Amino acid sequence: MRHKRWSAKLALMLMLSVLTGVVGASAIGQEAAGRLTADVPMLAATARAAEPIIIDHTCTDLSQIPSYWIEQAKQYLRLSYGHTSHGSQPITGMAILKNNPAYGGLYAFNTDGAIQTGVLSLADGTPPDDLGHNGDTSWADRTRTYLDAQGSNRNVVIWSWCGGVSDNTEAGIDAYLNAMSQLEADYPDVTFVYMTGHLDGTGTAGNLNARNDQIRNYCIANNKVLYDFADIESYDPDGDGFLALHADDNCDYDGGNNWASQWCGAHPGDELCADCTCAHSQPLNCNLKARAFWWMLARIAGWPGPSGETGVMVQKDASSTTPAQTQVVTYTVVVRSQPAPLSGTAQLTDVVSAGLAYLPGSLAATSGICTDTAAPRLGWSGPLSPTPAVTLTYAVTVTAASPLAITNVVTVTAPGYAAISTMHTLIANGRSTYLPLVLRRFP
Repeated sequence: MRHKRWSAKLALMLMLSVLTGVVGASAIGQEAAGRLTADVPMLAATARAAEPIIIDHTCTDLSQIPSYWIEQAKQYLRLSYGHTSHGSQPITGMAILKNNPAYGGLYAFNTDGAIQTGVLSLADGTPPDDLGHNGDTSWADRTRTYLDAQGSNRNVVIWSWCGGVSDNTEAGIDAYLNAMSQLEADYPDVTFVYMTGHLDGTGTAGNLNARNDQIRNYCIANNKVLYDFADIESYDPDGDGFLALHADDNCDYDGGNNWASQWCGAHPGDELCADCTCAHSQPLNCNLKARAFWWMLARIAGWPGPSGETGVMVQKDASSTTPAQTQVVTYTVVVRSQPAPLSGTAQLTDVVSAGLAYLPGSLAATSGICTDTAAPRLGWSGPLSPTPAVTLTYAVTVTAASPLAITNVVTVTAPGYAAISTMHTLIANGRSTYLPLVLRRFP
């Protein structure tokens, strides 16, 4: 039986290239008139059909986000963000990240929506105001006017609540959800971000939490993108929760305590406690909100998350697993994309091991670009789209003169993710040994 070993799934879903479907007249990009071009796949609009994107207190560790996806977000996302004072909290924290020299400009953004290389385009406070109160959908009308305007080029629309969830009703939240859903249907090339309302001290049994749960349940059931504002400010960075202790938007909780002040007092000098004027709250809250905001943008741009579903499998076979000296062996490598074709460039490397000699000119692939100029180091690069599999073949001659186990390793990489490898082992000049057949006598 030929040796076959499938690798574990590779963590490389190259979103702006991976997701299927291309946008029509309003896709991402820029022309002289500022309209969007049709050469970039839809963003989370496609992702929403597969799974919800829920951004909560577990999404604040920047070290888990490959910088590649931050760069992708800056390159392709065009945000508009309607909010009032509470909604300013993520932006305040983002300014701290932007100005931190340790990050070398990675988290650069503007607030006027200009298109700049290496800078996130964010039209802050646009359209004006917030999501209002019970049953108010005037924000949806302002969104339509904004998106329909001459030169509009936004592909992500975010709206924040101020105090409008605390005094809302089930019917009022349904009006919000229905209006968002209708906008998604009418503007399929735009990602709309849902949001919960800030804490108000009423705890787990309060109306605020009930209405926030209504929003959460809808987003989970319908594969939406949710920035869970309330959940982020319910936990400290260690994962200790304070909602049940009646925490409010200032991070105060039962007994005159403040979890943000306590945590920063126990972690002096931590960058999460970097000083800023955080509306209605503490700097730690704004800094956590900013990190969750960037996490969300990376997810919208295509990052599957630290434990997200992956997209490639690699298989390697040989025409013989027990060849003799001077025998020619043909290797076959199959790189397969699952479940959607990867249109971004993947890279494959295979180094022919000692005991084998590559046959010049034998490397071939069904698509992509092969290179053997650095043999015994062989290479391939290309997309896995529209055909979700590429087959490579190459031939070697066995040069080993004595029995030898020869292992070849194939490595596949893609931007933003660690490499993954699979191997194949053959036994050169193996000897066959026959053992005598002994029949056991039974009484």
